[in-house]
Amino acid sequence: MSQRNNEKLIVFLATLSSIGLIAEILLMGWEFWVPAVVLVGIISLWAINLSDRIEYDIRKLFYFGYAFLLAFYHGIHKSSMFDSALVIVLVMVSYSIFNSPYMMHIILFEYFALLFIHVFNLPGGEPLVFDKITVSRLFLHIAIVLFVYYVSIKGINDRVDDGEENKTKEERVRANDESMEDFLSNISHELRTPVNVVNGMSDLLIKRGIGYEGDSIKSAGVRLSYQIEDIQDYTECKRDKVFLEEDNYMSTSLINDVVTSFRMNDNAKELELVVDLNPSTPSMMTGDIKKLHKIFRHLLENAIKFTKKGGIYVKLYAEEMDYGVNLTIEMTDTGIGMSRDAIRLVTEGMYQANKKRNRSSGGIGLGLFIVYGFAHRMGGFVKIESDKKNGTTVRVTIPQKVVDTTPCLKLDDSFDGVVLFHVRPDKYKIPKLRDFYRNMAANLASGLHVSLYPAETVYEVERLKEKLNATHVFMGQEEYEENMGYFELLAKEEEIAVVVSAEPDFMLPANSRAILMPKPLYAYPIIKLLNGGLDECRLNCEEVHEKPVFSGVKALVVDDEPMNLVVATSLFREYEMSVETAGSGKESIGKFTEQDYDLIFMDHMMPEMDGVEAMKKIKAVAKDMNREVTVVVLTANAVSGAREMFMREGFDGFIAKPINTSDFERVMLRVLPAEKISYERREER
Repeated sequence: MSQRNNEKLIVFLATLSSIGLIAEILLMGWEFWVPAVVLVGIISLWAINLSDRIEYDIRKLFYFGYAFLLAFYHGIHKSSMFDSALVIVLVMVSYSIFNSPYMMHIILFEYFALLFIHVFNLPGGEPLVFDKITVSRLFLHIAIVLFVYYVSIKGINDRVDDGEENKTKEERVRANDESMEDFLSNISHELRTPVNVVNGMSDLLIKRGIGYEGDSIKSAGVRLSYQIEDIQDYTECKRDKVFLEEDNYMSTSLINDVVTSFRMNDNAKELELVVDLNPSTPSMMTGDIKKLHKIFRHLLENAIKFTKKGGIYVKLYAEEMDYGVNLTIEMTDTGIGMSRDAIRLVTEGMYQANKKRNRSSGGIGLGLFIVYGFAHRMGGFVKIESDKKNGTTVRVTIPQKVVDTTPCLKLDDSFDGVVLFHVRPDKYKIPKLRDFYRNMAANLASGLHVSLYPAETVYEVERLKEKLNATHVFMGQEEYEENMGYFELLAKEEEIAVVVSAEPDFMLPANSRAILMPKPLYAYPIIKLLNGGLDECRLNCEEVHEKPVFSGVKALVVDDEPMNLVVATSLFREYEMSVETAGSGKESIGKFTEQDYDLIFMDHMMPEMDGVEAMKKIKAVAKDMNREVTVVVLTANAVSGAREMFMREGFDGFIAKPINTSDFERVMLRVLPAEKISYERREER
């Protein structure tokens, strides 16, 4: 029981005892002025209990003093001599919760003082008649009081000993936690270093055309790096030690991350992914983008893992609030579902589907608990709706600050077209999948204020085309293949954009006028197509981004692992940077003294001199030489809160190993001056 609850219990018992004493005073005709004093005492008890200005030990003394006086007043009367034993026992038992032995000693002394007054007929007492019954009762009451006194003292001592033992255990657990954090940091470094090499070298092999083997190595390395992160994230969520890193991010980047993850997942080949991004979602928000990416990844991987047929419906939308928006991520699948007990166990970090299925589908079963931990740490909540064999919906709502209220998806004002959506109703064996596509299309159309009409047959396409003067027709691969001649004629002769959403390996016929849009179909490429115009759309339907280039930037990479230097050097040179290397902190200081570098990438854990010490010495040298230098930590120490720790030490940026190109580009754009940055087109299918 907590300290405050103990106090409330004592005050409540004292109040009841006071009311009982007032009743006895009135019935027995004792001193008429005492009830008023007792009422003042009750009011004082509650006033002191509710006040936060009086220290706990002083409050405790007041409660005890009040009880002492009531017990003495009650026991001094001859008619209450034998009742006083009961009163003393109640006081002992009640006040023993304060774990103060001296109170028990004082109460026991009070009891014997009352007996002494009555037995020896001292002033203030009344004559006592001794007989066999009186003497036996007297000894029985004394025995009971002494027994309760002994039990109370023993209980207090036991609780004090237990408290000391628990305090020792807590200190031991705290020390173990600190040791575990050091262990996680070290093991993270030891595991991430070889994974960084595997991923980096596999990238090099892929670029040299090694083929499928390189992709397999890269896929295994990425999967292993994710699992290392999952173990760390799970541990941090369990300890409630999740640190947040706030950055500005584009809302469309979250959806692009989902699409990329889905395309890379081998288990997703037989599934449909439907992405529904509300166009009114603010284009830029502030939050922990890395943890949002992880939430999306875990939800998607979990849905894929337990969905054998049908598909997955991803919905992203934002609700305006005083502090910004409530960003909601909704993931619905057509999988095996979860029982109520399983949903309950998820929040406790104990849920894991049967081991045989887990082994066959991959993963280590920590995803949903990590989602709960991250969402709660960011001030949000998670809701799961599911029935066995009927799929699962996981809804994550997280408050976010808004940087740019501009809608993330918007049609040009010049667009005045009509869009037809051609999907056969009998195409999907699982009705939910058909509903997913309909909901996505309807929400996109209403959000963009564009005219969208469903057409289930070619006849309806033809009829609506003539009636509405349609400009775009969207369809699936099956619908296109069934009536290829009609749709090619439509695209060629009537200048209507025929858009085919197909598997990534599907190829249009030679000289086709249709536009291929690889699955999964989602809002970003659709908006690009509608805004781009027909001629531009027919060139290709690939996503085109601008890649930052840091031409002329002279960088020094510092790492004691030779293969890490090879990987980092290869990556950084792709951005047209001039790169040199150093194998230790001491060597990096010497090189910086001799040459000027725009940027230094510094490993953390190195022998003799670690990265933090080397960074501080380099910055001291730069100050003495009146030079400027930017030092970015490049480390496998990526436990939660590592970024804040390194930034406090004086680093200008933080990049975790294995190196993620998106993280690398984001850091470079922040730490480099604008004149050092240029852009070139980059295409990703």
